[in-house]
Amino acid sequence: MKRSEKVLSAFIAVLFVVAAMPTPAADSVEASKKKAVALVDQGISHIKKVGKDQAFKDFTVKNGGFTDGEYYLFIVDPKGLTLAHGGNAALVGQSMFELKDADGKLFIQEFIRMSREKGAGWVDYKWSNPTTKKVEPKSTYVKRMDGSEYFLGCGIYLEK
Repeated sequence: MKRSEKVLSAFIAVLFVVAAMPTPAADSVEASKKKAVALVDQGISHIKKVGKDQAFKDFTVKNGGFTDGEYYLFIVDPKGLTLAHGGNAALVGQSMFELKDADGKLFIQEFIRMSREKGAGWVDYKWSNPTTKKVEPKSTYVKRMDGSEYFLGCGIYLEK
């Protein structure tokens, strides 16, 4: 093999290795997903510990220990009624059942379906990011609490 062929082969091998490496953005999204799942699980533990009435209050107030920057918990019942919302307390008591994303997707209904049929999972949709003021891809982890009809959720923006 000629020297130029060896150099080309080595260069191609390096390209394959670099292409297979996770990008910082991908790492950031995975870390964000783990944080969202952990927050939902902490919320479920908190409900079991203090009861739903106190927990729902704790989830809704900013200093309740369940809001961390862009991460917050929300709770919705099977009819789309918001029971707690760490991002916007004014939404508590409002029905979000017919809420659509930028593409017309009834994402609250998708949350309900996911939590009812699978118990837990991720739902993707597009929503306005309050930081960038742009509509961006968002993914929300929802999980139905055993023995209840409602689910807890925490969403992340996918563009980091």
